[in-house]
Amino acid sequence: MASNVSTTMKKYQARLEKRLPEVFPKKLSEDRTVVASLYSLLAGGKRIRPVLMYMFADMLSIDLDVIDDFAVAIEMIHTYSLIHDDLPCMDDDTLRRGKPTCHVANGESFALLAGDALLNRAYEIIFGAVKKHSYTVNAAWFLADCAGINGMIGGQSIDLDSEGKKIDTNKLCELHEKKTGALINAACQIPYLIYAAQSGEDKKLYNLIKSFSEGTGLGFQIKDDLLDVQADESVLGKSIGKDQRDEKSTFVTVFGESNAQKMLDDTYNDVFRALDGLKTMGYDVQDLRLLSQLLQNRIQ
Repeated sequence: MASNVSTTMKKYQARLEKRLPEVFPKKLSEDRTVVASLYSLLAGGKRIRPVLMYMFADMLSIDLDVIDDFAVAIEMIHTYSLIHDDLPCMDDDTLRRGKPTCHVANGESFALLAGDALLNRAYEIIFGAVKKHSYTVNAAWFLADCAGINGMIGGQSIDLDSEGKKIDTNKLCELHEKKTGALINAACQIPYLIYAAQSGEDKKLYNLIKSFSEGTGLGFQIKDDLLDVQADESVLGKSIGKDQRDEKSTFVTVFGESNAQKMLDDTYNDVFRALDGLKTMGYDVQDLRLLSQLLQNRIQ
């Protein structure tokens, strides 16, 4: 069964990878900011957010041609966030996806511009999507909101402000619900917003997808925190032990490794309950279930 979800993921990944090299105009291919942007955008990765988006779109029988621009944009936004996270003024990391980070390979100034260019170009692509399909406007707004101060940037702000401090559980959860969870929420909920714009609201369906996306976002971060102390750096493809180095509040540093593992398992129980609810409604969730199992047990 795991091979089936692997095949499905590769199908979606291939669909995305075909478009990523073309996100900037060809006439700018030698521009140093574009070169730095594509250095990171095309560096590989699991493409989890676009894969989730495509899976939910297929589950809801949405035309994937409508989803493509959103899938590309969310990966560009995610990549920009990684470039900026790695900068010396942030986490000061030198390894990402098994390669030197963008600022190491291209210089700090061009890495900063690369992140800016990816974010702005992502919004240009989303505006184009809305021009083609006006019913996607709510989905476009939601993606922007999840990427901004109410979402990912807000989480990064809390993260930086919390270095060297002890924060309570509520603040820790808010940090990660925004920093990591927001784009995963966008990936899962954008297909629903497009579905609702075409077919009408379905509160039960929305609540189940929201429960899945929130649990997946939280679980993803808890697993990342565990990998920071458990993983092999050569397998993980990025630096380990940096949370303790930077005195960051994580689920491991706050609760301990064994408690964090229990929290991970409890969170995925909620994810699987949401999938059970979607299955009861008649939706095919087998690929989503198998992907969730892979994320829960991943080693990188």
